[in-house]
Amino acid sequence: MIDPSSSFDRIKKEARLLREQLHVHNINYHVKDDPVISDGEYDRMMQRLIAIETQFPELSTPDSPTRRIGAKALTAFETAEHAIPMQSLDNAFSDQDVIDFHNRTAKILNTSDIRYTVEPKLDGVAVELRYEQGSLTLALTRGDGTMGEVITDNARTIPSVPLKLAPAGNGTIPDVLEVRGEVIINSKDFEGLNKKRLATGEPLFANPRNAAAGSLRQLDSRVTAKRPLEIFVYGVGRAQELMANFDIGSHSALLESLKRLGFRINPLIRSGLSLTEVLDRFKAFETMRQDLDYEIDGMVIKVDDIVFQERLGTKARSPRWAIAYKFPAMEETTVINDIIVQVGRTGTLTPVAILEPVNIGGVMVARASLHNQDEIQNKDIRINDTVLVKRAGDVIPKVVKPVTALRTGSERVFVMPTHCPVCHSPVRRLDNEAAVKCINASCKAQLKQRLKHFVSKGGFDMEGLGTKLIDQLVDRTLVGSFADLFTLDRETLAAMDRMGEKSATNIVQAIERSKRIPLKRFLFALGMAHTGESAAQLLSSTFFTLEALLKASAEALGAIEGVGPKTADSVVAFFANPDNQETIARMMENGVVIENHTVVESAALDNATFFSEKRVVLTGTLGTLTRSEAKQRLEEQGARVVSSVSKNTDILVAGEASGSKLVKARSLGVTIMDEQTFLEHLDRG
Repeated sequence: MIDPSSSFDRIKKEARLLREQLHVHNINYHVKDDPVISDGEYDRMMQRLIAIETQFPELSTPDSPTRRIGAKALTAFETAEHAIPMQSLDNAFSDQDVIDFHNRTAKILNTSDIRYTVEPKLDGVAVELRYEQGSLTLALTRGDGTMGEVITDNARTIPSVPLKLAPAGNGTIPDVLEVRGEVIINSKDFEGLNKKRLATGEPLFANPRNAAAGSLRQLDSRVTAKRPLEIFVYGVGRAQELMANFDIGSHSALLESLKRLGFRINPLIRSGLSLTEVLDRFKAFETMRQDLDYEIDGMVIKVDDIVFQERLGTKARSPRWAIAYKFPAMEETTVINDIIVQVGRTGTLTPVAILEPVNIGGVMVARASLHNQDEIQNKDIRINDTVLVKRAGDVIPKVVKPVTALRTGSERVFVMPTHCPVCHSPVRRLDNEAAVKCINASCKAQLKQRLKHFVSKGGFDMEGLGTKLIDQLVDRTLVGSFADLFTLDRETLAAMDRMGEKSATNIVQAIERSKRIPLKRFLFALGMAHTGESAAQLLSSTFFTLEALLKASAEALGAIEGVGPKTADSVVAFFANPDNQETIARMMENGVVIENHTVVESAALDNATFFSEKRVVLTGTLGTLTRSEAKQRLEEQGARVVSSVSKNTDILVAGEASGSKLVKARSLGVTIMDEQTFLEHLDRG
């Protein structure tokens, strides 16, 4: 409530100040990634402004930050004309296409000395925002390039869309300015949005782009306000006054001016590049795309010099001064020929789509996991369906959705089996879980998968013990547990199919070398449910020895940050099982030596490094190390690498394209380290 004793003029002044302050804080948070007040203080200011405008509606202005909450629902979208058409871009699909573009450009300009600005091609929804006297007055979708749908109320709900421009440069704001950008939903928010829709029985979005488009086309902007939309600005429509006021002579200078006005510019944009550097940058984008917080489908190349742009001009549908260099397609349609069921190391039955082989991004894809029965039912995937299959970076192929318009009537509904397809034991679905499991601990399929995990690089790392050899050893009943691997001799192995004396000798030597193993890798190798490399590292660094871990209760395990109740219960149950106890004892009898954490880390403990005992989070893309390499080097120097930022985080290593983790780290006062500083500390030891 507003104090009735306050004068209207005082309340009016307070509302104006709150709007101005909230606009500044929005820019600091969403554009500069540098908040100067806490989330709680921001919320209190916003609630105060809402209270004032609720009691005094006449004080609410079109550019008020409260408009982000959403306005009255529309009955239909209006359309409006773009003052300058929003053209599409010509596409390039190879280095040669880009070279040809450069040569055409050089011929028209009569010079080969051309510099380019490049930016990630965001896979989102293009929009135009019109500002008059610094306030947002109109937002349009691209539409057909000439006419777009009016989405002003929806655009106002996007936190990174400035409702009022910040004075910049000489302190002036253009009377009219039209900016263009891409509205996206980042990958993590997209997953969260679909989880909520799944819980409420709503149809799932196929990808982040569809989610962004669907959110922008809501007639009720209050629905849009609940969607995690964000925008990156990449260009302008009408901007003559801006160009003149700031004496802008290049595209890169234009972007810098837009940033000063309060717009969010993508941090991966690079300017002043030669043709060779442009091609190198494309390769860098291909490498980093799987680590980005959002989806990109290529790189946009623009001639940087504005005079050159004007001389080059435009064609009917596209500018001559820009081109989109597209990644190889990461989505293709194909047919599901069958759905089979695989049994995992913990007994989980996983349906797998057998696909008509299709080339996706240069890789032939012939199968894709369908995860579980619920996933199949929610997506309505059937045998013989034509489906959209997606592959991003090195991620396992995923069936996105069926193309229902192509159904012929020959499609069949898949039904999860009631018995294990390998051992024929009954299967059971656990309470509150989507997984269906074979409950026969002696199931050969489970044993094979457990053994493959056990000998993998993160576990005992037994080089040469591959899938086919393990299958033979189990099928011939030569190996029935982890411990049996350590009794294998050269003669037994040499008798296997496609196995010579030399290969058998090499495997025996690999088994012998593997017997000495750090505690964290031993725990990972056991394949306990819900216990991956990260959890194994946490358990190892907390308890130091296997003996101490065996004595720990589920409560003690669950109290470790990063170890949840499922992992705690799984570890306790595993070590309480008499069969597992016997297997571990036999492994020891056969020469396995578990190196305690204190022994493995003795060098780090005796010679403390900068990272010793520090909690470190990695975010963004590093130019010199992969994420796993950086993690390994940190752990070698005594650090604890965790996945999320909290008040307990000591250091955030921020690579290129760092996102929400960087913002959160800044708000919590966490030490932030760039790649160069990080490498310097690593090298010093």
